[in-house]
Parts: sequence; structure tokens; C-alpha cells
Amino acid sequence: MVRLMLVLALLMPAAAPAQKLAKATFAAGCFWCTEEAFDKVPGVLETFSGYMGGKTKNPTYEQVSAGITGHTEVLQVTYDPAKVNYEKLLETFWVNHDPTVVDRQFCDRGSQYRPGIFTHDSEQKRLAETSKAKWEKDKPFKQNIVTPIEPAGEFWKAEDYHQDYHLKNPVQYYVYSTVNCGRYRRLDSLWGKYRKK
Repeated sequence: MVRLMLVLALLMPAAAPAQKLAKATFAAGCFWCTEEAFDKVPGVLETFSGYMGGKTKNPTYEQVSAGITGHTEVLQVTYDPAKVNYEKLLETFWVNHDPTVVDRQFCDRGSQYRPGIFTHDSEQKRLAETSKAKWEKDKPFKQNIVTPIEPAGEFWKAEDYHQDYHLKNPVQYYVYSTVNCGRYRRLDSLWGKYRKK
């Protein structure tokens, strides 16, 4: 019986080690729009709208939107590196924000809408810098790229009503992002064919 169990153990495939998930954090203006863009990426498992880069602990949307905490609206992405790599997430980020402006995105103005890449380790930093240099060389517009790359700080999850806003409030989201803010019109004019990929 022991021999049979040994033979069976040798013939059975070993269980694959569990794939470690990874996090990425991006600021691209309004987190509702950033979430909508990243939710479409295969391999992205979870997205959370929130705040990063400020001094106030556990800030509220009212505090952040008033511009008094130093935070910016961010999206924290949980992804499976076996299905999507960080470089693909960076590509998604670049073509979903205006990298030519500071302290605003589209119709939203103030430091709480400043864009940025928040890196979680030295490899993300290296990849983000390489990606930024590539776009600085290959960009389809004349303005300089001013989007900063900085280490991720503490992430504060935004209130529940901000999570999946584009799914829960599709009409309001469309009016905000497309009609009132002109987000997609500006992105298409900046990035052209790169937005179509």
C-alpha cells in the first residue's frame, strides 16, 4: 500500500504555486474615469478609487476636493502579473490622461486632480521611468510631459459611492466625462491613434 501511494504521489502533478498579485497606483484626474479605463484591462482583478499624497489621515472626499489635504485622487489597481504586466498598465495610464498639465485634468482643476504614477517598488519605478522616456520621444503632441513619478504613500480608500461610479451611475458618468468635461475629446486629440489600440 505504501508503494502504491508513493507511485501515485510521483505521478500526480505538483500543485502550482499561487501567483502573487501586485498593486499599481495611478492619478489621472477624476478617479471615476480612471477606474473605468482600468476596469477594461484583462488581468486587472480589482480597482479602488481613493486618495494619496497628502498629509491628512483618513481624508474625506469633501476635504480632498476642497484642496486642503494635499491628496490627489488616485486609482489603486490589483492585477495578476501572469495575465497583464506593469508595462501594459502604464500604456493604459498614459493614453487615459493629459500629461501636459499640472494640477488639473480636463475640466477638473486643483492639486487634487494632479496626475502621477505612484510606484510600489524599484522595479515599478524603473519601468515607469522607461515608459515616460519612451513617450517623451514618441509622443504625438509638442508639449512636454510633466507627469511626475513618485513613491507610493499611504492609500486611503474613497467613500463607497465613488467605487464603480461608472457602473452604478452610467448616465451621470457619461454626462460628466463626455458632455461636461470633454475628457475623451481631449484624449483623442492628444493621443490620436494610440487611443485606438
